[in-house]
This record gives sequence, C-alpha cells and structure tokens, in this order.
Amino acid sequence: MEQSFSYQGTVLHEWVDYNGHMNDAEYNKAFSQATDAFIDHIGLDERTREVYDYTIYTLETHICYLQEMHEGSAFTVKGQIFDVDAKRIHLFLMMENEQGEAVATLEEMLMGIDRKEGRGAAFPNEVADKLTEMAERDAQIDRPKQAGRTIGIRRK
Repeated sequence: MEQSFSYQGTVLHEWVDYNGHMNDAEYNKAFSQATDAFIDHIGLDERTREVYDYTIYTLETHICYLQEMHEGSAFTVKGQIFDVDAKRIHLFLMMENEQGEAVATLEEMLMGIDRKEGRGAAFPNEVADKLTEMAERDAQIDRPKQAGRTIGIRRK
C-alpha cells in the first residue's frame, strides 16, 4: 500500500557542498518543503490558515542520512502518519532517489496552533477528518526501521 502523501523535488546546484553532494542543511530544507506541502495536503493551505487563524508548528525532528544525493538528482518524499490526536501529528517522511531507494528519513512531531491565542489548539474539523482518514490508511503500512531511533554511541 502506498502512503497517502508524496512530494517531488530535485537537488539544486546551491544545495551541493564542498564534498560534491547534497549538504545536510539542504536535506532539512527539502524535508521542510515537503512538510509544507503535507500541511497544504491536509487542508491547511494559505487561504485556510487565514480563515481559521490557525497554523502548524514543528516541535521536534530527527533526520537519518542514508545515501548521498548529487546535483540534479530527482527525489520523492513519501509521508506516513504514525499517530495523530486532537492537535498533534507524529509524521515520518522518507526521501527516495529515482531508483526508489531510501536516501534520508525525517521523523517529526507537529502541533496545530491557534494564532490568536499563540498556543496549541485542536485541528479544524475538516483537517481532523482528513488526518484521521490518512492515519487509518497509513497504519496498514509497515514502520520503517529508522522510526523511533535515538542518538547514542553503541558500546560493546
């Protein structure tokens, strides 16, 4: 089963560093652009954010770099919702190269924010319904092995 969200991009010239491959900060940029597209996809596009005076903030992220990407390389970012509640989304994004190989992953926690109050608030009903539908579909997909990882030096 395919994830219910995907985003496509290309590694730009200015994203390549002195090592000849995509710089780590640019993976963040690509994932940020994919997250913005995800937010639009769930029904919180620019117009809707204005209507509800509502937005989404990123609370936490974790990136794994798995393979190098080079200038001009096309990629697809696929999203999988791991969990959702009234105002939070636990989202996993996987970047794949043109061969469908995983090149990087990003796990993140997002929170819906009432801009008038400046704090967390429940998603608008239409958004909540879309998220529930997507989460139920995505629950049928296996979790990638990179999900839930922590940073640390493994000692033997």
